[in-house]
Amino acid sequence: MTKKIRRQASKEKAIDRAIWLTFKHRRKLKNFGVVQSSQGDCLIIEHPHASFSESEFEPLPDDYSQMDYSHIKRIGMDEDPLMHWEEIKGMVSTMHGEVLRFILKYNVPLEKFIRFELANRGHDENHKWVGFKKAEEIWLK
Repeated sequence: MTKKIRRQASKEKAIDRAIWLTFKHRRKLKNFGVVQSSQGDCLIIEHPHASFSESEFEPLPDDYSQMDYSHIKRIGMDEDPLMHWEEIKGMVSTMHGEVLRFILKYNVPLEKFIRFELANRGHDENHKWVGFKKAEEIWLK
């Protein structure tokens, strides 16, 4: 079976997509990486890949805690945004400005709201049904 190779002009967007694909396919233990192609674009491929050595893969960040405003600006200006960024941007951009200012002013713990919501859905970190009690144990630590 041939592994699908995806192309992306922007290295930053290729890395974003590889991170998302790795997250999306985590239950299947699939990992994705980015390799610079000879045409100057980037390839997003399942890692490891028989055609590429370990040293050819771009390093991927562990998280987005160091994301800067210029990255967010490029996401916002992207004509064909990645689905997960479009969802996150849409969630924030449709919120009333006073609510956004309130969140920042009073350091509202959005992570806790997200964890509470996930606990109420009854799934674990890998979207496997575990029931509400177990989901509370997982998410509300």
